[in-house]
Formats: sequence, structure tokens, C-alpha cells
Amino acid sequence: MKTLIVEDDFTSRLLLQELLKSYGPCHIAVNGKEAVEATADALEDEPYDLICLDIMMPEMDGQEALRRIREQEEARDTLSSNGAKIVMTTALDDIKNVSAAYQSLCDGYLTKPIQKAKLLEELRKLKLIP
Repeated sequence: MKTLIVEDDFTSRLLLQELLKSYGPCHIAVNGKEAVEATADALEDEPYDLICLDIMMPEMDGQEALRRIREQEEARDTLSSNGAKIVMTTALDDIKNVSAAYQSLCDGYLTKPIQKAKLLEELRKLKLIP
């Protein structure tokens, strides 16, 4: 499973990397702009299976990055259901942000602090791990 962790907070980034590294390579982006660029590059040869995407970040927030990533996939005739599984990983658990993320076609939503059991449950639901 090839993963992109998009997180501006060092501790959160490190935690996700530790939890996911045993499942395959983990790449890092520290803001939405880097995430969109990394995803575009990956779509050229080996797309990401999983993108863990924070919402509150500098330069470009996660909601905008999510929309742009789905647009990139669509431009390559990839439906969101066949594209990367995108899980929002954020401190924001209000209905407005959750709803906006699902409208932009995220696949999951986890609130911080990320708990290993909940993350693994989400990955199983998305059929990324057994």
C-alpha cells in the first residue's frame, strides 16, 4: 500500500508514519499544495493507494487539496471510487467540515488524536488491509 501523509504538524505526521510504514512506502507532504503536486507525480506511474489528509494547513487546506486531487483523477478518467482512498485526519469534527469532505468525495474521516485501532478499522473498511 503506497501512502501519502499530508500533515503540517510534525508529531501527527510521525505518528501516522509509524502506524502505516509496515504496510508499504509512506511519502510526506506538509501542506495541500505539496499534496496536489505529489499526487500529480504519482498518477504518472504508480498512484497512491491511501492519502491521509489534514484539513487545517498553510498554503492550501485539505478541503481544497481534496477537490484538486479528485479533479486530477477525473482528468485521467479515474472515478473517485477507483482512485486513491482519501481519509481526512483532522481535529475538526463539526458537521460542516465532515459534510464538505464527503461532498468532495473523501472516503473516510478520522478525528485527532488518531487512534491506531480506529485507523486500522478504517483501512479494513476501505479494503486496503486484511
